[in-house]
Amino acid sequence: MATVSVCVPAVASAADTTRGPCQYTKTPEEPPARPVPLPPDPRKTPSHGTVRVDLPTNQGKINLTLDRSKAPCTVQSFLHLTRHRFYDFTSCHRLTSYPTLKVLQCGDPSGTGEGSPGYRYKDELPTNLPPAPTDPTGERKVYARGVLAMANAGPNTNGSQFFLVYGDSALRPNYTIFGTVGPIGLSTLDKVAAGGIAPPGTVDGRPALSVDIRKVRAYC
Repeated sequence: MATVSVCVPAVASAADTTRGPCQYTKTPEEPPARPVPLPPDPRKTPSHGTVRVDLPTNQGKINLTLDRSKAPCTVQSFLHLTRHRFYDFTSCHRLTSYPTLKVLQCGDPSGTGEGSPGYRYKDELPTNLPPAPTDPTGERKVYARGVLAMANAGPNTNGSQFFLVYGDSALRPNYTIFGTVGPIGLSTLDKVAAGGIAPPGTVDGRPALSVDIRKVRAYC
């Protein structure tokens, strides 16, 4: 039987921008919500295989599968933050229930939606998503139920925040997809979505059922 091991910390760069292909760059204007160095950036970024990650929460486990082939720099960054306990004991700060946007957003230790890891890196955008049937212009694509993607504040501003899609959503393809949510995780997301948003009657805000992430584990 194959065995899995918990990821261990790797050596990161002390420069302002890493020299590998991912070019993780410090953001002095946005200091880290928790101290963390820049990720390692090897010239041969791992781009094959998957990594299992478990996000245990007070509402149930959210199991993820990261796909290096879809977004190697993003997976590398996410694992780096996981190794440095950046996501441990944080809360998911945003739930949406629009007809065309159904996501839970997490990854900010400050819990405000403004926090970052103190660095940014380039997009790795999807190119083969189907068009959203609700958008006659064809500009928006389907981010399907179960997609794991990075939130951002514009082009090439990936940091630590990510979103989990619990219902097919229509978005411009401006968000890096780097994995999927497993069946157990989708059940947890459905529970959170059914709980609604605070205050009641709103469609975008903090989940009424708080989602508190405990100790995140990655299995390499």
